[in-house]
Amino acid sequence: MKRREFINWVGLGCLASSLPVALAACSPETSTSATSGSNDANKGWQKVGTIAELDKTGQLLAENSPVGAVLVVGTSKTAQKLIAVNPTCTHKGCTVAWKANKNQFVCPCHDAEFGGDGKVQEGPAEKPLKTYQAKIEAGSVLVKAT
Repeated sequence: MKRREFINWVGLGCLASSLPVALAACSPETSTSATSGSNDANKGWQKVGTIAELDKTGQLLAENSPVGAVLVVGTSKTAQKLIAVNPTCTHKGCTVAWKANKNQFVCPCHDAEFGGDGKVQEGPAEKPLKTYQAKIEAGSVLVKAT
């Protein structure tokens, strides 16, 4: 066998062995995960806790959720009015606390105040808190980035 024939056979072998990978990459995406729900209505929603955890104190802090730190405020009885924000103050990074009597988030470090919608009501913070959509489904509290 000559060198040219050998190189041709090696090239053909490489092409043939990479063909299944190329076909798999070009095929439509299929989901086999049982937890994905496999419908577009659940796309982007991430579980951050359970109803029991939320109802215990009226708020649920999930520091290591799939979307990052999330503070959900409300109860399963007020599921339509759940509030969900990233609890990290945009001023110096302290964790804000929910003050139900004032209906606002307050930073314990420098007294910055944020409304239920995450918007700054009183400085020194200048940027609003990141907000999330929140819902309760099948005993779980779910959030989705807005």
